[in-house]
Amino acid sequence: MQDVPWLTALVVVPALGAAALWSLRGTARAHARTVALVVALATLALGVGALLAFDTAAAGTHQLLETYPWIPALGVSWALGVDGVGLALILMSLVLVPLVVLAAWREQGSDAGPTDALRHYLALVLLLEAFVVVVFAARDVFLFYVVFEAMLIPVYFMIGAFGGARRRYAAVKFLLYSLAGGLVMLVGVIGLYAQGPGGPEGFLTENLVGLPLDPTVEKWLFVSFFLAFAIKAPMFPVHTWLPDAAEQAPAGTSTLLVGVLDKVGTFGMLTLCLPLFPTASRWAAPVVIVLAVVSVLYGALLAIGQKDLMRLVAYTSVSHFGFIVLGIFAFTSTSVAGSSFYMVNHGLSTGALFLLVGFLAARRGSQQVADFGGLQKVTPVMAGVFLVVGLSALSLPGLSTFVSEFLVLVGTFARHPAAAVVASLGVVLAALYVLWTYQRVFTGPVRPGLERTPELGTRERWAVGPLVALMLVLGFLPGPALDLFRAPAQGTLADVGVDDVAPTWAPIVAVEGEDE
Repeated sequence: MQDVPWLTALVVVPALGAAALWSLRGTARAHARTVALVVALATLALGVGALLAFDTAAAGTHQLLETYPWIPALGVSWALGVDGVGLALILMSLVLVPLVVLAAWREQGSDAGPTDALRHYLALVLLLEAFVVVVFAARDVFLFYVVFEAMLIPVYFMIGAFGGARRRYAAVKFLLYSLAGGLVMLVGVIGLYAQGPGGPEGFLTENLVGLPLDPTVEKWLFVSFFLAFAIKAPMFPVHTWLPDAAEQAPAGTSTLLVGVLDKVGTFGMLTLCLPLFPTASRWAAPVVIVLAVVSVLYGALLAIGQKDLMRLVAYTSVSHFGFIVLGIFAFTSTSVAGSSFYMVNHGLSTGALFLLVGFLAARRGSQQVADFGGLQKVTPVMAGVFLVVGLSALSLPGLSTFVSEFLVLVGTFARHPAAAVVASLGVVLAALYVLWTYQRVFTGPVRPGLERTPELGTRERWAVGPLVALMLVLGFLPGPALDLFRAPAQGTLADVGVDDVAPTWAPIVAVEGEDE
């Protein structure tokens, strides 16, 4: 099974699916939704095959390796491979795409048949899926950069062509922020290559790790990469593009934007910044930790005051990304593994939240909190699902986000107790913005005009049901998933050159971790 080019197949299938959608003519266009769903499910099936071919016992090493010359004169290769973190993020993305296709079934169209707008939208979704697989599997820094920038194209059109009234403003703002970070990163990519061994495989990450860099040069290179990843993540204070983009984008676009694309930022910090620039990473860690804690509290406080549901969910993500970055730069195996798991869990919970808000907005024609009220009496199933998903956002025990947030805070406390204590306030603030939102939208008297609000339909239940199921399964049985993250976390610490600090109290770590 190792001889099968699993990762290239995961790129080619959705790319061909996008091309097929764009090539549909005449009456065949009426089948665009079915084609998109079949392609997304086929890609997910290939992802399961890649998981079966992956050796979990060696999750800390890159597997499913593929290396082909691309631009030998520049040292660029089509080099793909995944460790446990990359594979988990790819699988999370492959799960979200067919659910987004289901959620978009009636967008820009109706049950009678899709319009050309929906066909183009679904093609962009599949194209984005292909880019996402490459960026999470790239072992060549230049390949990573090219796809990092290429992802902007489908997302720009998914916001600017299919979003709300201010969609063009939001799309341009997203593009400008991302391009600015990408251009700075390009300087770092070129500078890194100049410091490297060169040759036809001069951009391979394994050939660039451990370079004897001048301390000042290393710091500048780290900053160039980190800034691009902080914008993508997004972190305070370079996060302001996200609320506008999430507010104006269709619900499915927001799901992929925050649930998948923004993970590229934290993934890049973990897999590029730390191993390529270990000394600079240790140098920058105190400042990054402060910014991460600020992001946790700032995002939560602004979420509490939001009047638009989409902006509210976007600000909760700013807070959650603060936890992820905090765990990465706390430099303990527990916190790094927790952050890796958090990236997956955040994609599931926030993706479900965006989809549910999209269903609410489609029924009411509004995303404003004030336009809702009392829906618990009219749509009890939707209210129940929203509550479960909301509780996952505040890390209720029994749901997967609790495990990852617990590991981040416990691991951080072992090395930076003050930062962990202050960040823990974000858990309290999360309870406020989740429960208060639920109260305003679903409890109390039924607001006029909502008496006949439709309940979640079968298609919509299939769109959010798998995410709720995964949150419950990973909440009660996190062990198999954590097996993908422990060895990469320990490898990260070895690359950075810091000694691990084990938590003094963490039964879950003692049971699941190394032998005593």
